[in-house]
Amino acid sequence: MHGYALSGILGVVEGITEFLPVSSTAHLRLAEKILGLSLESGYWKMYSIVIQLGAILCLPVYFWPRIMTFLKSFLTTKDKLRHPFTLVMMAFVITAIPSLLLIKVIGANLENPAVMAWSLVIGGIVMGAVDLMKAKAEHAGENAPQSSIKTWHMEDMTVFQAAFIGACQIFSAVFPGTSRSMSTIAAGQLAGLSRAAALEFSFFLSMPTMAAAVGYTLLKSLLGHGKNAVGISHLTHAQWMMMGEGFVVSFIVAYISVALLMRWVRQGGFMPFAVYRVLAGIAVFKFML
Repeated sequence: MHGYALSGILGVVEGITEFLPVSSTAHLRLAEKILGLSLESGYWKMYSIVIQLGAILCLPVYFWPRIMTFLKSFLTTKDKLRHPFTLVMMAFVITAIPSLLLIKVIGANLENPAVMAWSLVIGGIVMGAVDLMKAKAEHAGENAPQSSIKTWHMEDMTVFQAAFIGACQIFSAVFPGTSRSMSTIAAGQLAGLSRAAALEFSFFLSMPTMAAAVGYTLLKSLLGHGKNAVGISHLTHAQWMMMGEGFVVSFIVAYISVALLMRWVRQGGFMPFAVYRVLAGIAVFKFML
């Protein structure tokens, strides 16, 4: 298959799966296997980092009005500790420190398809169970008495909820296939957030988390550290063009995916994604083990 076609396919896969609770890592590995690529080779390793950056960029663009609203309120509020910006950064730090300490474990698990497969299946079961448990309260609505959902809007989150979500996100770092979105959404629901609030906080938390993780990996690659690192001076014109194509495709597809998911979650639930995760896990067992 021509390189540009491969680049387009991988950009679509990354864009669709990065923010849906289905694990982009596992899907890129599956695509690698099916398409006969080695994403661990020098060029494709850098390519996978660049298309992730494309997906990340869609979040500040999509949420720009919300970001500006939060920024204005942060500058004027007296209770900065409970402000959404503070809670996002708190959850990020809680995730980042253990993840850095466990960097070797994370690297080993990235090479283990069995870990991805089991993470997909177990994560799907957890997500489905949590969403089913909260479904009645979601349908009852915000004004229902004695609801198990305590927080319907991201602005009303507590320090405990943010800390709990940050702690649960560590699982997605250590066990690839878990999915950042799945771990943060399910954790948010367990902590008393509505589906919409948990999803929005998950997206906001993804911005610093993914920027730090992808930036760190990209820096190591550009500086020539680690296995199969590649410097920008080694890339051909065609390789630069393919990376640019993948970046743009992943940005556009990720933006559409985020918009559709934000619309869907207010009407439906996460059960379809839970079922899909189990099927994807079975596919990883079949094709990669």
